[in-house]
Amino acid sequence: MGDPVFFPPTRRLTVGEAAAMAGGALQHPSTAGILIDGLAAAAQGGAGKLVFVDGRRHAGLLDGLVAAAVLCQQDIAGQVPDGIAVIVSRQPAQAFARIGRALYPEAIRSIRLAGIPASVAESAVVSPLAVLEDGVSVGAGAVIGDGAEIGRGSAIAPNAVIGADCRIGRDCYVGPGATILAALIGNRVTIHGGARIGQDGFGFHPGAAGLEKIPQIGRVVIQDDVEIGANTTIDRGALDDTVVGEGTKIDNLVQIGHNVRIGRHCAVAAQAGISGSVTIGDGVLLGGRAGIADHVRIGDGAQIAAGSGLMHDVPAGERWAGFPAKVATEFFREVYTLKKLASDRKRKGTANG
Repeated sequence: MGDPVFFPPTRRLTVGEAAAMAGGALQHPSTAGILIDGLAAAAQGGAGKLVFVDGRRHAGLLDGLVAAAVLCQQDIAGQVPDGIAVIVSRQPAQAFARIGRALYPEAIRSIRLAGIPASVAESAVVSPLAVLEDGVSVGAGAVIGDGAEIGRGSAIAPNAVIGADCRIGRDCYVGPGATILAALIGNRVTIHGGARIGQDGFGFHPGAAGLEKIPQIGRVVIQDDVEIGANTTIDRGALDDTVVGEGTKIDNLVQIGHNVRIGRHCAVAAQAGISGSVTIGDGVLLGGRAGIADHVRIGDGAQIAAGSGLMHDVPAGERWAGFPAKVATEFFREVYTLKKLASDRKRKGTANG
């Protein structure tokens, strides 16, 4: 028995079609009819494959390459071996992703991989008070509560739980074992397996008898085209809503506290932790394991480096790093200074010895 191929390409493309998708130009127009039947890493290549080579530092991967076509920038196009089509693009990474989505559409939503039928599975528990539009798929063991509404083309994977009165838009995907409570979710949202959306926020107040629990009566609002990674948790608001803006992408194992507001088209990497009532602007990038203290505001387009501990507001467009975090240039200047002092001290110790 051969190894399984979980994501076979659903079509083939000519080099000319791929170039049009990429918004790029063919180095040799005569190669437009060459067929592409899949993608491959440049280090592997393969007959019929399209590979992407990222800049001069990886140009050595072109030596001895076997492929149907290479997608790259103009500065290394001349290094592609003879017989391989060259698609030149100013933004080859984005172009490669666009072509990949055309070749492997099932890899975007993973419906087949999750074993979701094209209908409602017999073992799914769907409340008679729930409203499912035509074309909703529900996997085995999934539970959909009273008053929940799910839009056309959405897929609920096995053992997922959709709580009472939740709203899920059209063409969404909810992965295996995910739970969604007290949430309003837009269109084309992807929520991967094990994610927890809408549970209590961490609301306690110290009192004479111990920690007093504060009722969390808000919601989670997730706008269109958001992607939420596996085992990520998003708490519902205490009084206001927790909001994730349109087009934002959240990695696996991220914690988002109550009342957080994340803007549009942000990226949050794995193991980041965002405390309650943080406000994040549009286009913000948070590196892996970044920790954000409560009530902090991060301006549009700001970047917080991996492993940073942020306890202060960040103006729009600035880059911060470190623990505690500060403007990145200041942080790296301090790191360099400490390194230089340590190096000088070591040299002096060697000389005295």
